[in-house]
Amino acid sequence: MPNLALTVGEPAGIGPEILVSAWLQRRKHAVPAFYALADPSLLVARAKRLNLDVPIVETSAEQAISRFADALPVVPLENNLTDAPGQPARENAAGVIEAITRAVQDTMSGNADGIVTCPIAKKPLYDAGFTFPGHTEFLGHLAQEITGKPATQVMMMAGPDLRTVPVTVHQSLATVPATLTREAIEETARVVTRDLVQRFGIERPRLAVAGLNPHAGEGGALGEEDARIIAPAVAALRAEGIDVVGPLPADTMFHADARRKYDAALCMYHDQALIPVKALAFDETVNVTLGLPFIRTSPDHGTAFDIAGKGIARPDSLIAALKLARQLADNAARNPA
Repeated sequence: MPNLALTVGEPAGIGPEILVSAWLQRRKHAVPAFYALADPSLLVARAKRLNLDVPIVETSAEQAISRFADALPVVPLENNLTDAPGQPARENAAGVIEAITRAVQDTMSGNADGIVTCPIAKKPLYDAGFTFPGHTEFLGHLAQEITGKPATQVMMMAGPDLRTVPVTVHQSLATVPATLTREAIEETARVVTRDLVQRFGIERPRLAVAGLNPHAGEGGALGEEDARIIAPAVAALRAEGIDVVGPLPADTMFHADARRKYDAALCMYHDQALIPVKALAFDETVNVTLGLPFIRTSPDHGTAFDIAGKGIARPDSLIAALKLARQLADNAARNPA
């Protein structure tokens, strides 16, 4: 059984240290086998900085799983990465991009069952000429290069008690009403439904769709988008056979009794989706990218430059991301598209 490809992320952030910490806790927390795509010298330096005893073995993706029990398997990058916590540099961009690219190649070729990505920092990548809005869009680009088919990437935040999906993601709140469309809601719901079946193993997923405005528009008194855009999208999805309700007032969607009635909540903007799931379980929530032809998960936090190299970063969300990636890969093998 192939294992998981774990990219090191931004070397000036906490990625290198939560990576080695996850391996150190492999037995305590039943961490599934993975190999790191990284500069081995970076991991050695960060472990030494934090007084962590981590045996590291350089290996290939094909041989990594046989080494995981006794040493942290690392598939070396061609580009070097420097250990300078809290000091991102454009010189590291080539290695960061290489790790992501090779993880996709490994997964698409069958040498890995899925990808888990440590957080990246966009500015040093932009400074080095990176042209994609973010991590997810780059993964979609790589997938299309290999398959020749475009992929609709959908961001899901998956916690122990709640899964949320923002229909609009990284944009200002002021622009959401003008850019929210019926088509986007419908396509997002279709991707979520398909992946909940194939990868999460839920036979008939139930979706709840949040309204955009307070009280889902209050019959138009508090905004007309709910009736004009969201309600017709929900009706069309229901006509397709998808089990979906909405638009629902967002302020009553996330209490315990409400959460039992659906498997995922579609939200209209970034914070509407991320605040409730992170408030419930910040250290256990995982960022999952749906719609790609491979499994991809990530911790729900960022690079945390302010605590990098101080030995206080917790690997909990990364461990959760590894476990979920393993679960999704196993489910996908049992439920092929």
